[in-house]
Amino acid sequence: MMKRYFVIIGVIAMFCIAAGCAQPLTRLDMDYGTSFKLAKFNQTLNPDAEKNLTPVSGLDGGAAQASIEQYRKDFAKPATTAMPISLLGMVTSGK
Repeated sequence: MMKRYFVIIGVIAMFCIAAGCAQPLTRLDMDYGTSFKLAKFNQTLNPDAEKNLTPVSGLDGGAAQASIEQYRKDFAKPATTAMPISLLGMVTSGK
């Protein structure tokens, strides 16, 4: 009999603890992620673009290939933006 009361009290205590952990939704919780979704929607030029299955027209194959090769060559060149130390000293000394 006494064991039964301990079980009932234990179940009630666990229910009260679980109910105490639940927090009501705040305005921040309800709007979480809304600004991201809104920014993504506003930056989409044509939301129905995925439904258009026609091929994209534009550059022909040769012009596109030349464009890509030039783009890759630009990154192959070493960067020459650094000035030699001797020239840097002349610039700062005012000679």
